[in-house]
Amino acid sequence: MYLFSMKSIITQFYDAFDRLDGEAMARCYHEKVVFTDPAFGELRGEHAGNMWKMLCESQKGKDFTVATSKIQGDENGGSAYWEAIYLFSATGRKVHNKIYAEFSFKDGKIINHNDLFDLKEWAVQALGFKGTLIGGTKFFSKKLNQQTRGLLTKWEQKNA
Repeated sequence: MYLFSMKSIITQFYDAFDRLDGEAMARCYHEKVVFTDPAFGELRGEHAGNMWKMLCESQKGKDFTVATSKIQGDENGGSAYWEAIYLFSATGRKVHNKIYAEFSFKDGKIINHNDLFDLKEWAVQALGFKGTLIGGTKFFSKKLNQQTRGLLTKWEQKNA
């Protein structure tokens, strides 16, 4: 039994995100973590932590905000609602992404993390008219996953 609450782990995770501290976010993850979201698909282990490190690094010094609310957690799992506001680097368009996150825990760390958001809504904000046309398609989802994973692989090779 752990002396801290699972809710406090989620709070630590998002407090680190607010500070753009990807290292601290990654430390909240179990070594066998499984992360999923519409942009990256499924990432396992260190790749999940590295994604947050990469994202935090890319936002430092930029107009980025994150707000978290409705954090809940117990020994069975947890959840949070969070919003990120940032400029999408590929287009310079402002994105206000609204995400619902689900968590499960093992050994006092996050073992499963699932971020849920409307990919079409994100695509419309990030890409404009093009996002309106293709943002809700499986083709777009697959392409986006390939691109984001490619960026992560390059980041990991550079930071190895």
